Amino acid sequence: MRGKAAFAALLLVSTLLGAMGQVFFKIGVTGSLTELVAFVALGVIAYGASTVVYFYVLSRTHLSWAYGFTGLSYIFASIIAFFLLGETIPTLRWDGILIITVGTVLIGLS
Repeated sequence: MRGKAAFAALLLVSTLLGAMGQVFFKIGVTGSLTELVAFVALGVIAYGASTVVYFYVLSRTHLSWAYGFTGLSYIFASIIAFFLLGETIPTLRWDGILIITVGTVLIGLS
């Protein structure tokens, strides 16, 4: 995998790690003190890894292209919250997720 496809894959990893960081934060702040410390630490690690990957991609491609992928973190966080945390997502929010997905695909293809 080379070029734009490789950068897109790395951006997917970066945004997924960012979303996982949010999920870890949510679990940490709603649990016991031990869970707070452990999951917030995992969240910081996930965010840190996400940032390192993003910086790598950003140093090698256009900001206007790379930044468009950050919308995926909202999509990933919502889907993970739905399946892992059992959160209810109303239809209108699913519609928004679909629009963000389409927009991200269009940016990725540009």
